[in-house]
Amino acid sequence: QVQLVETGGGLVQPGNSLRLSCTGAGSTAIGWFRRAPGKEREAIACISSSDRTSYYRESGMGRFTISRDNAEKTVYLQMNNLTPEDTAVYYCAARSYLCSPSVVAYSKWGQGTQVTVSS
Repeated sequence: QVQLVETGGGLVQPGNSLRLSCTGAGSTAIGWFRRAPGKEREAIACISSSDRTSYYRESGMGRFTISRDNAEKTVYLQMNNLTPEDTAVYYCAARSYLCSPSVVAYSKWGQGTQVTVSS
């Protein structure tokens, strides 16, 4: 049974970077999502079982990069030039093979890691 664990969140100042990790990823498609205060969970990026990447947020394009380390069974989300609008709980989720931006398409979820961007 796939168990996903997110780590790497924390408090950072605007303009700084964080790298989130999702362990237990295996070879499935892994999506990164976030839920900001008062908002619905939204898709950020995904990497398929064949390591094809997809990005779903215009605000993250060029700033966020998803990658996978197959040996470590870990998927990363590198986040650069963070802004207060990036403050949210970040989740990784797994589904078979292909990526999807839909929350309901994913069957396994981690517990989330808090990212707070503030000066």
